[in-house]
Amino acid sequence: MTTSTAAKRVFVKSYGCQMNVYDAERMTDVLDCEGYQATESIEAADLIILNTCHIREKAADKVYSELGRLREMKKSRQEAGLDLKIVVAGCVAQAEGQDILRRAPAVDLVVGPQSYQNLPRLLAKTTKKRTVDTDFPVEDKFKSLPSPSHDRAKVRGVSAFVTIQEGCNKFCTFCVVPYTRGSEYSRPVVEVLDEVKRLADVGVREVTLLGQNVNAYHGLDAKGQSISLGQLLSYVSEISGIERIRYTTSHPLEMDESLADAHRDIPAVMPYLHLPVQSGSDKILATMNRRHRIQDYLAAISMMRHKRPDIAFSSDFIVGFPGETDQDFAATIALVEQVGFTSAYTFKYSIRPGTPASEMDEQILEEIKDKRLHALQALIAKQQRAYQDSMVSQTLDVLVERKGKYSGQMAGKSPHLLAVAFEAPADYIGRIVKVRITDSVTNSLVGTLAS
Repeated sequence: MTTSTAAKRVFVKSYGCQMNVYDAERMTDVLDCEGYQATESIEAADLIILNTCHIREKAADKVYSELGRLREMKKSRQEAGLDLKIVVAGCVAQAEGQDILRRAPAVDLVVGPQSYQNLPRLLAKTTKKRTVDTDFPVEDKFKSLPSPSHDRAKVRGVSAFVTIQEGCNKFCTFCVVPYTRGSEYSRPVVEVLDEVKRLADVGVREVTLLGQNVNAYHGLDAKGQSISLGQLLSYVSEISGIERIRYTTSHPLEMDESLADAHRDIPAVMPYLHLPVQSGSDKILATMNRRHRIQDYLAAISMMRHKRPDIAFSSDFIVGFPGETDQDFAATIALVEQVGFTSAYTFKYSIRPGTPASEMDEQILEEIKDKRLHALQALIAKQQRAYQDSMVSQTLDVLVERKGKYSGQMAGKSPHLLAVAFEAPADYIGRIVKVRITDSVTNSLVGTLAS
């Protein structure tokens, strides 16, 4: 009689941006080759990876709070004679390195975003000592990362992320990304297309192309020529099975006519654009080193609307940046009213150690930040609800992604990234169906299949 050995299990918790979601999937692909099975139960895991974000102060604080809880879990496991490895990955790992080992004794491994391909080797090293790897290796990590197995890729659903560009050369004064993700790097065209083809083969119908400055993409094609994001969108749209294409996050200065033309000419490119502006004040934008002015931002908006009149916009805003006056904040409110956003991510400025803004004078009081944030959020929420309400009685094309909250209900997204729930058979997942919208509720729409 043979005795089977129980499979090792890995639990990955991601914080922050979509790129971290993509990175988490690639880490599980690497570990799948080492015999680890992904689990959604942290209690069942033999290996726990916190895939961290360093953009906001609270995100980093959450990581250390979670590590405090994991320390107790690890202690209980050890008392029971069981092993538990704890890994901190991502941008907090890159930024704080050895300091994490000092502050969190339960952590076995700290690994930055450029070294995920080395996870098996690094985990082996932790049997002898706690380890940190935050180097920026010369080799292309994407070439070293394995593709997901057919079953693993299929279970992830009909929508998928694909990183096409990493890093940033803009050096905004509030941001740590250039220090944690490195300088801008665009993946070769053939690499991107091969990954999308593999996803299409397992039933993916929508891909979102990711990058810190995704519209700065300049990957090389088979002839060694640099191509733009607009050209890449055209190539991706030719892949059989891919019916929808999105991309994020863009920079206003990288918006060009080829990208606008792609929205006009390629049906698979969705009429939605996330274009962070951060502030409506030219003075604050200069202090942020954003490199664009409000007139540049409005010109980009105008160009996109001219080429694709039904396009919807979302954005990012930071309130309470050092030196922001009431007049500067009023300019932000005026910009929001002028553009009309369907959604936005809004944040209070928080000091990130090591960034130029952390050492600036005129830091804003928290109570002033709170007041401004609430006012901005109220305006964005009003615009978002008005946009949703305008969809009632319309018939929208919805990509069916998963089962809904209630029995017999399915859920998906409209072209403009609105969540839609409706009754339909479960085998509709992966199809694009027409749904007549009957109601607008908080953060989503409700409808019925159009006959």
